[in-house]
Amino acid sequence: MKIPSLSTIEQKVLELANEQYEVLVQTICSADYQALEHGEVESFIHQAGTELLRRIFQGHLDLRAVNETQHHIVRGSDDYTRRHHRKDTQRQLETLFGEVVVTRSGYSNKTSGVSTLYPSDGILNLAMDKYSDGLRQRVAQEASKVSFTETVTTIAETTGAQVGKRQCEEITVKVAQDFNDFYAQRTQKSPEITTDLLVLTTDGKGIVMHQEDLRPATAKAAERATQKSKVRLSPGEKRQRKRMATVASVYSTPRFERQPEQIIGDTLEKPERPTISNKRVWASVREDAKQVINSAFEEATHRDPQHQREWVVLVDGELNQLEAIKAAARKNKVSITIVLDFIHVLEYLWKAAHCFFTPGTPEVEPWVMERALRLLEGKASNVAAGIRRSATLQNLSKAARENVDKCADYLLKYRKYLLYDQYLDQGYPIASGVIEGACRHLVKDRMDITGARWRLDRAEAVLQIRALRSSGDFAEYWPFHKLKEFTRNHTSKFLDPDIVLST
Repeated sequence: MKIPSLSTIEQKVLELANEQYEVLVQTICSADYQALEHGEVESFIHQAGTELLRRIFQGHLDLRAVNETQHHIVRGSDDYTRRHHRKDTQRQLETLFGEVVVTRSGYSNKTSGVSTLYPSDGILNLAMDKYSDGLRQRVAQEASKVSFTETVTTIAETTGAQVGKRQCEEITVKVAQDFNDFYAQRTQKSPEITTDLLVLTTDGKGIVMHQEDLRPATAKAAERATQKSKVRLSPGEKRQRKRMATVASVYSTPRFERQPEQIIGDTLEKPERPTISNKRVWASVREDAKQVINSAFEEATHRDPQHQREWVVLVDGELNQLEAIKAAARKNKVSITIVLDFIHVLEYLWKAAHCFFTPGTPEVEPWVMERALRLLEGKASNVAAGIRRSATLQNLSKAARENVDKCADYLLKYRKYLLYDQYLDQGYPIASGVIEGACRHLVKDRMDITGARWRLDRAEAVLQIRALRSSGDFAEYWPFHKLKEFTRNHTSKFLDPDIVLST
């Protein structure tokens, strides 16, 4: 198929694409293909169409090579002048459509150790490896959802490209490298204009790691541990094999006033829960809990720099977490209300109930719900005293009442964070469903794939890509990352960066 509007040169470089197009059209119009099922025709068009697109891409690159601007002198950022000009140097580029060849000019200096520069690589914004922009994006997104092995298969089945497992891992790490810079530059933008509550919440989830990537204390414990098998861990044998990932979320939500009876029981109609907005979730296995919590406070401060909104911080009561939160609040000079997750408190009540009743018997749930209602009424101390008294009156042994005493101790220790009657009146959230969901989605659903043991850089990269996608920021992140790549790989190498901006 000839396109009359194309020049002779353009027709020449697209000749192979024209041939492929004609083969495709002739094939689907043939008598043999008229008798096939639609799925067979569809499969052929997909394969032949992918090859057609590869040839069109190749033709485009060949045309750019013909029209490439030639320079007499190219000076690098190392201050060396490159006068030696080599035309028609080539490199491979693996794309969504298959492999193509990029032909361009190289500029070199015969001095030992001086690298050759390729201005056209910068104009195209090619990566340092052989993989194209679209392919890198696809690999990173797939690897954030499924295993690297499955990513290799998916890429092979749905594109014209071939990427090895190790290359998938490396691409994902490279794609995620601008995660922190991306969110740092967003703090320079306008704050949120709203009177909604500003909610911060964090939690932790362990990831099974290679021993060399464990934190120092865990690594030492792992060295002392005796394994039953040197080849693989026994079922459930993951002690001293995990590194904690800290998960954080910051979001806005309208006030949600309700009464205790609207949460426990069915005597009052339950109000419609408001929709949260501007939710950002992320996780890090490289940074410790203190660093992630500081990042959460930085994110919240960006949204409310004058601290005019009410800040609510949902916690599960872990002591190091609490200390880090208080320290971050002091550092940022912001007043916060710390709320202990009500669902976490309920777990202690359920365990205490099983000291009095056999698990699964009908008496358990009413006992728990009655005391949960009192907690929502702000009577944590009374509940603690009451369950202890019940255990004493029933002459429970020390062992039999262990979970009763744990529950009571917990309620008294954290009672200043259990003012649920006040929280409900103020419309504060009292349960950390957002962070629980983030722990499951960001970490467990991907990182707990059976048998997976992670290297630190791979785990961090996957968490970051998943966080970008979960927060709805991946589309905005991609051009930011590409600009960073352009600076790293190209403009930083030339004394005159405009040389890679010219056409």
